Amino acid sequence: MSAGLPPSASFSDVLVLLQPHLAALDQTLHAQLAAFEPEIRQHAEYCLDASGKRLRPALVFLSGWRDGDAVSADLVRAAAVIEMVHLATLVHDDIMDGADLRRGRRTTAQAYGPSAAVLVGDALFAHALHLATQFPTAEVCALVSESTRRVCAGEIVQTLRRRTTDITLSDYYRIIELKTAELFRVSSQLGCRLAGYENDYQTAVALFGRHLGVAYQIYDDLADFLGEEKRIGKTLGTDFASGKLTLPLLALSERLPAAEQASLAAEIRGEQPPQLALRLEQMRNVGVFSVVVAAIRTELSAAVAALQPWPEKLPTPLLGHLAEALRIQVEALAPAAAL
Repeated sequence: MSAGLPPSASFSDVLVLLQPHLAALDQTLHAQLAAFEPEIRQHAEYCLDASGKRLRPALVFLSGWRDGDAVSADLVRAAAVIEMVHLATLVHDDIMDGADLRRGRRTTAQAYGPSAAVLVGDALFAHALHLATQFPTAEVCALVSESTRRVCAGEIVQTLRRRTTDITLSDYYRIIELKTAELFRVSSQLGCRLAGYENDYQTAVALFGRHLGVAYQIYDDLADFLGEEKRIGKTLGTDFASGKLTLPLLALSERLPAAEQASLAAEIRGEQPPQLALRLEQMRNVGVFSVVVAAIRTELSAAVAALQPWPEKLPTPLLGHLAEALRIQVEALAPAAAL
């Protein structure tokens, strides 16, 4: 069973399926504004209105799929908690990256200044945990607070490693497993757990979420170089400019002559201006795109494999559609890689 979706369903198709659930999520999120002090309500609303793909809430809903006609209040509340944590991390990310655009409009830091923005992000974190306490047990709050700490740990490690080339491939994966995949993992686990699925399936779904999250972050790192700013909706090239050594840059450095490696390292360390156009050309010449895409495919295959023992469960094919949708999105970058 796949809720009527074709095998080649896109992420848009999945979102159509989730429309009632996402509408309920938006209602719940905007209802939270009343809990914020009047002086900062517009700032919180600005963040909540930065509607993106809602990937993490989608994972909550799909992992907890039981009846397509029923919108579960528990899943909606859990999705709201996860989305508020995610939005808070975006506010903080944009400050550290010096990004101007997020989802096609000014970042919170650009709109209100970085000092106010970091505090707005803190307020969103705090309210997300407050919302988690409204479940009858402390389990949801415990899971989300632990995951939030791990996400912050990943961001801290990445921040401390900016402007350095002393990062291995293992270091890179560790950072993205914490800062990105962790929230994907807990979104999947929460949805499955709240829907009452057995523990072994919850473990499998959580593993799916972790691998999907790693794949998504690698894709995001690649899109930072090859995406179209208008289509992606955020400032591109910020990773390179802010000294983040991501997989595309790691793969490029490994394939450059020693002199060019030294020059690239100086750019990452901030010792000389980043030459984005040159590095893009070199990425195309030495085949970085295929290397990075292969890494994404590996993670997507691992995600799907985690669910293979459970074909009869309703969330399994739906989550498979989500993995396939990301694969299609990755392939869409191919023309840019060939330019």
